[in-house]
Amino acid sequence: MTIRLSGQALDQIIENVLQMINQSKDEVFEITEEGRKEYEYLSRELESIKKKVKEYITKGDKLENEVKSYRQKLAMVSKDFKKYSEDEVRKVYEKTHNLQTRLVIMREEEKLLRKRRDEIEIRLINLTNILERGEDLVAKMAVIFNFMKDDLKQLNDMIEDAKEKQAFGLKIIEAQEEERKKLSREIHDGPAQMLANVLLRSDILDYVVKKGSPEDVSKEIKSLRENVRTSLQEVRRIIYDLRPMALDDLGLIPTIRKYLDRLTEYHDMHVEFIMFGQEKRLDSKYEVALFRLMQEAAQNVIKHSEATEIKVKLEILKDRLTLMVIDNGKGFNPEEKSENSFGLIGMRERVEMLDGKLEISTGEGKGTTVTINVPYLST
Repeated sequence: MTIRLSGQALDQIIENVLQMINQSKDEVFEITEEGRKEYEYLSRELESIKKKVKEYITKGDKLENEVKSYRQKLAMVSKDFKKYSEDEVRKVYEKTHNLQTRLVIMREEEKLLRKRRDEIEIRLINLTNILERGEDLVAKMAVIFNFMKDDLKQLNDMIEDAKEKQAFGLKIIEAQEEERKKLSREIHDGPAQMLANVLLRSDILDYVVKKGSPEDVSKEIKSLRENVRTSLQEVRRIIYDLRPMALDDLGLIPTIRKYLDRLTEYHDMHVEFIMFGQEKRLDSKYEVALFRLMQEAAQNVIKHSEATEIKVKLEILKDRLTLMVIDNGKGFNPEEKSENSFGLIGMRERVEMLDGKLEISTGEGKGTTVTINVPYLST
């Protein structure tokens, strides 16, 4: 079963994945911070315990010396019992017993402190490892988040680009079919009708030759010749629109001049062509590409801009070709995509094939400047 996702659903999935990664990173960071607080608390407790252990050791040693002294005293009293009163013996015994009890308690407390100290030291070692791993994990998740954010954005852009190219491909097919219809109509309404008229005039001429006077024959021949000439002009016009013969015969610059002259004749606008650099023939693919780019840009101006003036600038340098088409029309918002943008997509595709760059400077009410830069090594 094939699952199809809309662009909006895919964007939501990408957003959810990034949100989960970012949330997990924050949770790991919070856990790490809690571990750091516990580490600091245990470190303070360890320092306090170490200090107490030292104090217990010092006091214990001192108390142990006292116990030893009183034991000796008790042994002396016990050995020579007759020299001491019962009260003196009792006091020595009680003092020795109390000191021993205190020493046992102190040694036991010291033992507990040592045990707690060892436990904290082990816990701190484990916490150090956990904190290092946590910090490393947070850093890695941040890197992963950034990479995935960039990669998923790139993936989304690629999908959008693929959709755009698919739509562009469909638009090309549609344009090709429309162009075929237009060409079919032009041939039907132009050369086909004219040739039918020529055929009709030839029948009339045949009749006039048989029945009419020499003057009538001459008149019909002249009319037939005019019909043939008009038909030939129409056929040449259609061929020129398909691919200007001058492009192969004369080169790019004369063809651009001729094309712009025709624009001036057919449309009520001022058209100016400015040439920089040395006028010369270019490689065929560059001549065709630049002419079609200029043609597409100029047709966009005529169809959409409501401009009264077009400037076409061509600069031929040793290592670069620059083509600019400038109009004083109403401009447009480049962020808003429409059906008309497929012409611009086609221009970008053609420029990319030449490893060039296409820039569009425009705005509503500001006119439009199309700039095309193409690397080119002169031979």
